[in-house]
Amino acid sequence: MHPRLVRELKTVKAMIRIYCKAHHHSSGFCEQCSELSEYAERRLANCPFQEHKSTCGKCTVHCYKTKMREKIIKVMRYSGPRMLFHHPFLATAHLVDEKRNLQPEESAQTTEKRKRP
Repeated sequence: MHPRLVRELKTVKAMIRIYCKAHHHSSGFCEQCSELSEYAERRLANCPFQEHKSTCGKCTVHCYKTKMREKIIKVMRYSGPRMLFHHPFLATAHLVDEKRNLQPEESAQTTEKRKRP
């Protein structure tokens, strides 16, 4: 797995851990959160963009099933602001990735289509 994807996986797992500890009072992962973590890992491993992917929130391909997407959104909304305190490096790297456009070939085509009358 590309180093960027490894870092993104660490970020997602850290977010799930923060959420699980606060909501399920677990030191590790409870069964639900473990399932979500494994699902997120499989989704990242199978991402069609690999190291060129944007953050999942800005991705053009939504590969999560509806129920899992709802769960991960809930986790990210809770854990996102707390990441700066618990994992400042991962949080900062995620924010930098979010500002970058890492799917240039697809977004360039979309932009070109919009410019044409």
